[in-house]
Amino acid sequence: MIRLEDLTKIFQTPSGDITAADRINMDVPEGNICVLLGPSGCGKTTTMKMVNRLIEPTSGKIFIGGEDVTSKDPISLRRSIGYVIQQIGLFPNQTIEDNICAVPDLLGWDRKKSRTRAGELLEMVALDPATFLGRFPKELSGGQQQRVGVIRALAADPPVMLMDEPFGAIDPINREVIQDEFLRMQKEIKKTIMFVSHDIDEAVKMADKIAIFDAGQLIQYDSPDDLLAHPKNSFIADFVGGDRTLKRLRLIRVEDAMTKDPPRVTADDTLDKAVNLMEEHGHISIVMVGPKGRARGVVYLSDARGKKGKVGDSHDKLPVSVHVGEDLRTAVSSMFMHDEASLACVDSDGIYKGYVTQRGITHLLGATYRDQ
Repeated sequence: MIRLEDLTKIFQTPSGDITAADRINMDVPEGNICVLLGPSGCGKTTTMKMVNRLIEPTSGKIFIGGEDVTSKDPISLRRSIGYVIQQIGLFPNQTIEDNICAVPDLLGWDRKKSRTRAGELLEMVALDPATFLGRFPKELSGGQQQRVGVIRALAADPPVMLMDEPFGAIDPINREVIQDEFLRMQKEIKKTIMFVSHDIDEAVKMADKIAIFDAGQLIQYDSPDDLLAHPKNSFIADFVGGDRTLKRLRLIRVEDAMTKDPPRVTADDTLDKAVNLMEEHGHISIVMVGPKGRARGVVYLSDARGKKGKVGDSHDKLPVSVHVGEDLRTAVSSMFMHDEASLACVDSDGIYKGYVTQRGITHLLGATYRDQ
């Protein structure tokens, strides 16, 4: 959807020419979020601002949806691209409704259509239209204003969005909430997004692709997991941080790391059966499930060995479980919090699907590095 070909920007200064972006080549697939990262002055913001020609390129090409926009009228181009900035930029003398409808009004949308759209967008970011449409920006918190700034960029339903550190000025708690809401919304709207950030953790969370710049050059362009697992050089490795293995925990889902369809027992099974299954599979515990397969409890080998009777009379409460859709960071956090070396993995209905262990997670992450 967005393709840059040898995109270059040279600024002329009294002390000489400065190459801010040096022959940048990259493709952002339709529906993907691409986060641009790098140290101050590396060229990431210049590159993004050339896409909507807030900065005119010195040379090179910009394609959006296959169309070369380097010669297109820049005002028309900007109206067709959503743009979100850290400073939000809401018009203080206009209601939230009129702020959201600014671009649709410029494009000549029917007023009823644009106002309906404004209400729909507010609902998408968990702001009640009846409460917020008639308010002015000063009556909103900073986090609420930032949400309005994001959805204003979506009002005219642009295929492409540019975002310049959109969550940078928000406190950490609200930033997490807004990021989560944005990702949930992106699953529905599937916009193609170029996103400048200074925060590697934000990039790992938000991006389908990450582009890291230095001194005007694009150094590495990869998926977050490939970037963390296979940094191209020492600059990239230093930039993403020494804790890059821990950062990868956010990228891997529990269902991709768990041992699937493990042995299990029911309340009516004997303790002898439970012991035999654990010994056969080399396990120190086994999950007890209910009639529909929901995880109901756990039996420990050390407690069951040598005992007679039914599992239902001798099981313990399952200390903790994790949803298969969670990331490994959540799983590891639960392990540490509850002092457990393994977790039962369940789906949204509580059905037991497998288990994940500290050793298994360590092996999974380590195998990637050994493959380098």
